[in-house]
Order: sequence, then structure tokens, then C-alpha cells
Amino acid sequence: MSKLNPQLLNSSIQAMLQGTRKKKRGFRESVDLLVNLKNYDTQKDKRFAGSVKLPRVARPGLSVCVIADAHHEQVADKAGVPHQSMDDLKKLNKNKKLVKKMCKKYDIFFASESVIRTIPRVVGPHMNRAGKFPTALAPGDDLNAKVNELRSTIKFQLKKVLCLGCCVGHAKMPQDDIRLNITLAINFLVSLLKKNWQNLKSVFIKSTMGPVQRIY
Repeated sequence: MSKLNPQLLNSSIQAMLQGTRKKKRGFRESVDLLVNLKNYDTQKDKRFAGSVKLPRVARPGLSVCVIADAHHEQVADKAGVPHQSMDDLKKLNKNKKLVKKMCKKYDIFFASESVIRTIPRVVGPHMNRAGKFPTALAPGDDLNAKVNELRSTIKFQLKKVLCLGCCVGHAKMPQDDIRLNITLAINFLVSLLKKNWQNLKSVFIKSTMGPVQRIY
């Protein structure tokens, strides 16, 4: 059962969106969720981590690249998704700087199941260290669906501090879609906490350039 006040949530989203419309930016502002926890000892209590797919695509701007075999090269071409072959990766010659440059160019990598195991041998450990190791792509997978799934997925992970944050949408989304994403994200986070809502100190939302709006 969600303890978010629907009226406060709606008015906060409205205020946030009005702020983004007052001053036009040259980019699409994201909608970020900021959470403060309480009654947690990061030294003693078990640290949690969990991912959830939101009802609406939260980060449509995430750039994608497929490390493809012959089949997925055709699939990626049809979907308009950039792709690279294993021959392209071999040209990097395990050069740390070149692999890092490739990793910086894209937010998400997919790789065909037929080649994914050989990637570490070709590029070394650098993709893994950059947190960009590819997600496997089976021959029958719908590439567009997989891309949208990752663009809709958020992760909560407790580290050494009691503050968490993630992107739950963008300022061009309908208000109801933002509300849906925020509600599901908070309810999922609460399910990870040892005492559920009792561990939630405060929750805020904000656009990239806007002020924070408290929703809990």
C-alpha cells in the first residue's frame, strides 16, 4: 500500500513541469527521484540492490550499440540502431584508451549470444570495468523491445550513504506517466527496505535544472 499523498504528488509534478516550461532549454530535462533513508546502518545492515522496469520509458535518450553477428547486423540496420562487428572490436587491439572511448560513446551495449563470450578476449577487461559489458541478445529477441526495456529500467543500490537517486522520466512526458513511474519506483524501493516505509525519511523530485519538490 503506497503512503504517497496523491494530491501532493500531483501538485509537485505540476509545479516541476511548469518550471521547465518557463525557461526553454536546449536539451530534454530529466525527472530525477531523490530519496533519503533513516534508521539504517550501512556498516552493519545488509546492503540492498534491485532493478525494476517502469511502466513508461524513462530515458529515451540513452544511446545504444549492438556488437553484432551477421544476423543482428541486419536486425540493427532495420531498427536504425548503431552496431559494430567483432572485426571492428579487433581493430581496437585491446588498447585501453580506444576501448574507453568506445564505451563513452554509448550508454548501453548489446551483444549477439554467438559472440558475447569472446568479447573479453578481444577487448580485454575494460568494458567490464567501465560498467558497460553488453546484455546478451538471442536470435529471436525483439531489439526495439529490449532497448525500450533497458531505457525503462532503474536500479536502487545502497552503498555507504543514506541518499539514493535515479531518473524516473523526462519533462516532455505526460504528467500521468511521470506519476505512474514515480509511484512504482517508490513502492519498489520500499519493498527492498528492511522496515519498508519506516526507513523512508524524505523523498523529492526535480527536473535537471529545476528546484526540488518534496513529495514525502
